[in-house]
Amino acid sequence: MKVLAIDDQQLVLLPLQKRLVALGYEVQVETDAKKGLELYESFKPDLVIVDINMPFVSGLEVVKHIRITKNSQTPIMVLSGDTKDETITEGFELGINDYMKKPLSLNEISARVKRLIGVPTLQNVVTNSNVMIQERCVGVVIPCYNEEERLLSDEFISYIDKNSGYHLCFVNDGSKDKTLEVLKELQKGREDFITVYDCEKNGGKAEAVRLGMLHMSKKEDLDYIGFLDADLSTDLADFDDLVKTIETSEFKIVSGSRISRMGANITKESARKIISLTINFIIRKILKMDFKDTQCGAKIFRKDVIEIAFGKKFVTQWIFDVEIFKRMSIHFGLKEAKTMLCEQPLKRWIHADGSKLSMKDSVKIVGQLGQIAWVYRSKKQYLKAVSSTDLKVA
Repeated sequence: MKVLAIDDQQLVLLPLQKRLVALGYEVQVETDAKKGLELYESFKPDLVIVDINMPFVSGLEVVKHIRITKNSQTPIMVLSGDTKDETITEGFELGINDYMKKPLSLNEISARVKRLIGVPTLQNVVTNSNVMIQERCVGVVIPCYNEEERLLSDEFISYIDKNSGYHLCFVNDGSKDKTLEVLKELQKGREDFITVYDCEKNGGKAEAVRLGMLHMSKKEDLDYIGFLDADLSTDLADFDDLVKTIETSEFKIVSGSRISRMGANITKESARKIISLTINFIIRKILKMDFKDTQCGAKIFRKDVIEIAFGKKFVTQWIFDVEIFKRMSIHFGLKEAKTMLCEQPLKRWIHADGSKLSMKDSVKIVGQLGQIAWVYRSKKQYLKAVSSTDLKVA
């Protein structure tokens, strides 16, 4: 039995294809709807699974082509995050056989496929899957510098195996140990879900994140892109909560916050905490925003602000997060920028041993904040500074 799946997001198609093939179906997938229609002619599937919201040719147009132009009764299932009544109604009026709303499990999709076209003659025995097909696809940039011993490879692999819609981009920031080898091994066999971006020279966390974010922004099938620390001081489940917030709101940036609150597991060293509070006070004065924690290494962005936030090199290496918020203020105006930014408390954050930032470095941050205040004092001065050929990163 043949199944053709058409969706503009490859991160949706790959786990779906893998599951149906494991069940014994012959499966072809296509991210381009026009090519999908051509494949329909040559592949002659017994079932078509199609998304609704795709560029150039929508899922409903695919349905019209099959039902009206080709006058075919090939079973059609819609798999979409579009839950509007009018869309669903139009789909059934055009002759679809089923409408599946994302997110939903691969188990449910498999059951619906079996109900609609039956099971393959040589059906394979496959255990239930705990993978969910998500409505959105997310890119996560993870900067790495000498992480050979600290990189929690198993946790990253386990998460992307269980959660569809995630693409991890590890940026090797000129590591002097075997970090690049570890990352290449982590990527092996998962090239569709893991990218390794290698910087030959160490440029600092700010530049590693910036280059990774710009690289991932070129991937058309990603809805949101964020960054996360390699030590997983913020875990991936908490990061997914940030994603859920941005996809159900109008915020442009959702930033994690290590604010201690009831039910949250937030731990810090006492001396580090005192310095952090002092630095945060200065940051609030510079930003003119009541941010409790700008420096949490977990943030998620809509793609339309990636160029604004990361297009130019940062002035500082460690507190580039402050620069991101200042860039938003300069571009949109302070009042408008405040409505675009969300600070969300984390359920868990633990200071990881082996942090690259020493107490001495923390003191230096105060000087870097002074530099940010000077460079970003006006839009004119900021544009002049970032376009200057002699701009030095602190």
